[in-house]
Order: sequence, then C-alpha cells, then structure tokens
Amino acid sequence: MRNHKATTAAAALAAAGALLLTGCGGGSKGGDSKEIAGADTGVSASPSASASSTPDAANRPKVVLPEGDVLTFDPEKTGDPVKDAILADNAEYQKAIEEAIDKQDPKSKSVAFYSVGKALIIDTQWIAGFVKDGTTVTGTTRLFNREVTVDKDGSAQLTYCGDETKGFTKNRKTGKVNVTPPDKNSYVSYVSRLRKNAQGVWQTTMVSSVRGDQKCQP
Repeated sequence: MRNHKATTAAAALAAAGALLLTGCGGGSKGGDSKEIAGADTGVSASPSASASSTPDAANRPKVVLPEGDVLTFDPEKTGDPVKDAILADNAEYQKAIEEAIDKQDPKSKSVAFYSVGKALIIDTQWIAGFVKDGTTVTGTTRLFNREVTVDKDGSAQLTYCGDETKGFTKNRKTGKVNVTPPDKNSYVSYVSRLRKNAQGVWQTTMVSSVRGDQKCQP
C-alpha cells in the first residue's frame, strides 16, 4: 500500500500486470489505476492495530503486525452484522500482508487464508518484492471512509481511502526508515471485491487503486 515502497516491489506488480493491493500500511502496490481481475471465489480479514484476533470457529490465524507498524481502520463497524464481518476480515487481510512483509514470507498462510485467485497471486509477488529489496514496513497507515455494498449474488464491494503520510518502508539491514514528505500521492483510493467462503470468511478476490485520487485528499 505505501507510496514509499521499494522499486523492486513495484516492478513485480507491473510485471504481473496488476494493481496495488492494500498491503496494510504500505504504499500502493503497483501504481495508479491498476487492477486485478480476480476470480470472485473466496473470503477475507479483521480489525486494527498491533496484535490481531484469536482463532475462532473458522480457524482464523492469529496475525501480528511488525513492531512499530500500525494500521487504523475507520470505521471498524457499521452496526450491520454482514458489513461488519466484511470490514473485519478485510482488515485482517491487510494486516496479514504487513506481517508477511516483515517475516519475508511470500507464501504466508495467513495471506492465503484471506485472499484467493489473482488477488493472492499479486499479494505473493508484492511481498516477494520486499524480500528482494530487503525492506519492511513501519509507521502508521490510516484506512478511512470504508464503505461496503453487498450485491445480490452474495459478493461484496468495499471502497476506502488510504492515508500514507506517516507510513514508510524501512531497510531491514540498516534500520533506516525511508521517510518522504507527504504530498497528494500519499493518499490512495481502493476498491476491493470480496466473497464469503464455506468457512464464513470474507476473502479478497480483487483489488484496484488510484494513487493521488482527489476524493481521498484531506
């Protein structure tokens, strides 16, 4: 997600012909207006800041964000149980990507739990870019204006904005944080498609983004 991601990670997405995935607290994966036309067959993630939810009836994995890495979600709940489940699983999905980046694990089981199809392919390539560059994520990324629409076919669409003005990448070897001044490209708009699987998990099947989108500017 973060605007300040490593160049290799961006190249991996471009090579895949895909989008920017909300890798929780990171810059846009891929760049402006890129899209993953993923198979709409699956389920996704849950809530906010540092450590994550405990396993439940769906055997959701416990996801833990890297030290110093914070994701905030606004809103976390709407009062509608279906929409709240979608928001929760989407949040866990994003945190799972951040965790996988920190663990340098492109084949993260947590990421595969919350994404499927082409979305999972892009997630894997995105995380691998960080492994190649030797970078991880740090700081705070705010995900806001989260709105859910549930379609008649049972799938859902989630739109939201990302504020990456305080979210950065960090060199794993030197510990140096790649701080850049905020500008319009620090704000990103996202559209995600999700579908609930047989275990009741809302998995992300597609994500697209527009960096610098006017509707997400402060």
